[in-house]
Amino acid sequence: MADNYEFEEEEFTTQFNGGTLRRVLGLLKPHWRWVIGFLITIAVTAVLDSVFTLLSKRMVDDAIIPGNTTVLYQTVAMYGSLVIVQAVLVLGFIFLAGILGERVQYDLRKKLFNHLQELSFSYFSRTPVGWIMSRVTSDSERIAQLVTWGMLDVTWAIISVTSSLIFMAIINWRLALVVLALIPILLVIAVWFKKRILVEYRNVRKLNSKITGEYNQNITGVRVVKALGREQANLDEFSVLASDMYRASFRAAWLSALFLPAVQIISAVAVGSIVFYGGLQASYGGLTIGGIQAFISYITFMMWPIQDLARVYADMQHAIASAERSFSLIDARPEVADRPGALDPGTICGDIEFDHVDFWYEEGKPVLRDFCLTVKAGETIALVGPTGGGKSTIVNLMCRFYEPKRGVIRIGGRDYTELKLHAIHSRLGVVLQTPHLFSGTIRENLRYGRLDATDEEIEEAAKLAGAHDFIITLDKGYDAEVGEGGNRLSVGQKQLISLARAVLARPEIFIMDEATSSVDTVTEALIQRGMEQLMQGRTTFVIAHRLSTIKRADRILVIENGGISEMGTHAELLRKRGHYYKLYTQQFRQERAVEYQELFGELAMVAAA
Repeated sequence: MADNYEFEEEEFTTQFNGGTLRRVLGLLKPHWRWVIGFLITIAVTAVLDSVFTLLSKRMVDDAIIPGNTTVLYQTVAMYGSLVIVQAVLVLGFIFLAGILGERVQYDLRKKLFNHLQELSFSYFSRTPVGWIMSRVTSDSERIAQLVTWGMLDVTWAIISVTSSLIFMAIINWRLALVVLALIPILLVIAVWFKKRILVEYRNVRKLNSKITGEYNQNITGVRVVKALGREQANLDEFSVLASDMYRASFRAAWLSALFLPAVQIISAVAVGSIVFYGGLQASYGGLTIGGIQAFISYITFMMWPIQDLARVYADMQHAIASAERSFSLIDARPEVADRPGALDPGTICGDIEFDHVDFWYEEGKPVLRDFCLTVKAGETIALVGPTGGGKSTIVNLMCRFYEPKRGVIRIGGRDYTELKLHAIHSRLGVVLQTPHLFSGTIRENLRYGRLDATDEEIEEAAKLAGAHDFIITLDKGYDAEVGEGGNRLSVGQKQLISLARAVLARPEIFIMDEATSSVDTVTEALIQRGMEQLMQGRTTFVIAHRLSTIKRADRILVIENGGISEMGTHAELLRKRGHYYKLYTQQFRQERAVEYQELFGELAMVAAA
């Protein structure tokens, strides 16, 4: 039984989070030498941009207007040399940005993946897989971009604006003060527009998620849609979502279109003021023609970094939101972890005891109440009963995927919280109702739980599980690819491979969770034979809806309302004529009815022929 907790995705906010930013920048600490080189190359490149404008002023004032060819040649030579230097620097910081981005992304993804291995089963049962995948992929990529290209843009913009103001002050400090007064206005306008645009794009993303969800539901559920005649109703609902997204996208596009003209108008006012005031200064000899040209170039040059800072601010908010989500995963603490002094006894063979165990997934909704059970070593226990009664919870607690809220579970007479998690998990063999195979070959999947297994041991395990006969009929046999999730094999074939994998792992405790409920009767018989081989001498828990598969269990437990309502062998429970008797006879009649229908169908076909 999975957790019933409702998962809620964090809302994206536009609030600056200094603590998260510090943690993001902390990702650069192991690579500080690369960071220093990165920042130096960017800073020198930005300063050279301003130096080029100063050289242009010199060329006009000291070479072209006076007709001094010597100064002209010197200036051109200096300009060309600095262009080469800047080209090398640009190559350097692009290379360093790429290296830093990949290293930060690698470090973060490795940290996320390693932490996922430590988290408890409960975390994965209540957290969507897509959410986790986004943290490891797109969010880590966005964080890496923030600390590389984002840092590049911010450093370049700040150095460019600062160096431009310094050189303008050298040329004419009064005009430089006029330009300086315009910068806060530009920043305020840029940030205001970006915030508004950000809010609209946030609405667009939320609506896009809803539209994607509608697409997914209608495509995957197309048979139900057609059968119930829901086409027009679905179209009407989709039209509302599409209209809302159109309006949000239109507002975002409109604000984006207004942003650049607003900045250009202010820039034009600044340039006009410089030209007017500079012209007056030039007529009195206070400013040269080259100086006016340099001022105009510096102002034009400064507009792009300021606009870039506004863009980086918006991107930073996205990256901070991604960082908060990624760090929330890293900060998640496992609910089940090794206790101080936990040990590995080398085996978990022994009696298993549930001593007055209470458990719940949500407070106030108990799943097990004062549950007591002792399972002898090597005993086969079958759990049956209605859905939600607590069967899977018993097994999950025994595997220590969860721990009791109250009471104690003992293995071999010892509280199992005194054992290391690996000591328990590495000695379990689990075969689920929906078997999961990993991309790769059959051989790789069989060896997944025991990497040192030889090919001979793999084939022997497959024979015991009844999988060998179908494997050798495949084109590449044990080296055949199973496809993503095993999609190249049937459910029954995947189940047999899953069973063989458990056989090969040599578990001390074996768990079958409705392993035969999704297969045909022929495959069920194969699985049953494989189970009997694996169950010999091992403590086994079997959860089953097909009661015919558990007749040979040492004890059958009927689990209802978090407790044991009946217990005994198959024959004993039938004699009691209780709940198990009703379940068995009802299922027996249903199976016979299906068999008779199939038989009569075959006879009718023969008669018609």
